[in-house]
Amino acid sequence: MKREALDFLADNVHFTKRFAFYVGRRCRQASIRDVAKELKLDWDTVKALDKQYMQAQLKRAGTPGPRAVGIDEISTRRGHTYRIVVSDLVRKRAIWFGGTDRSEASMAQFYDWLGPKKSRKIQIAVMDMWKPFRNVTKDKAPQAAILFDKFHVMRHLGEALDKVRKAEYARVNGKNRRFIKGQKYNLLSRYENLTLEGKRSLKILLAANKRLNTAYILKEAFGQLWDYGCEEVGRGVSSRTGGPASNGSASDPTSASPT
Repeated sequence: MKREALDFLADNVHFTKRFAFYVGRRCRQASIRDVAKELKLDWDTVKALDKQYMQAQLKRAGTPGPRAVGIDEISTRRGHTYRIVVSDLVRKRAIWFGGTDRSEASMAQFYDWLGPKKSRKIQIAVMDMWKPFRNVTKDKAPQAAILFDKFHVMRHLGEALDKVRKAEYARVNGKNRRFIKGQKYNLLSRYENLTLEGKRSLKILLAANKRLNTAYILKEAFGQLWDYGCEEVGRGVSSRTGGPASNGSASDPTSASPT
């Protein structure tokens, strides 16, 4: 039996497009489960109608022309199965989800979808330190400035600080080890998140160990680079101090001179 194709019907022929779009608009305000309960439909039906609504919205919006993009990956299942997510950082919304992994080939799919003309308009690309993302962006959007996100950079700096802590614990004698023992949390946590006792212990440690004090200052000061409004200011401060500057606030335990 052959069915006649009618323009007003949704992909699910039991519903009209008008109803499908109503379901999609409701799903923007409530969960699929709640919408299904409200309309007395099963979960899969609501999900399918919501997808049709979203596809129609994407078709109407057309291909975006972002000036600043954020590139990240998301795990879709166990076993290191990833997809790439690209967001428009100015409009604060995701604009592309695809690829089969975190490879250069998958990353290139985004720029192929965006097209050479719009790829050349990207001014900033924010990403983690994953090399395939960086390589493809340099190739497809060479004019874009690449900015590593703060979280990943600070994680590496935290790991470096912890290596200094371990090395110092092995280097000093038993008497001086008491300052370092049990201080990993205080060293690696944000200062403002520490308890009063944690802040006191950290201040004593940094005053007692010059190498840990130096490593701690560098890590904390480097994190302030993301607070500068322009590149020239950050470079100017860095050149005067031999590295990123510390604010030298009175509440900063690193302002104390090491002994």
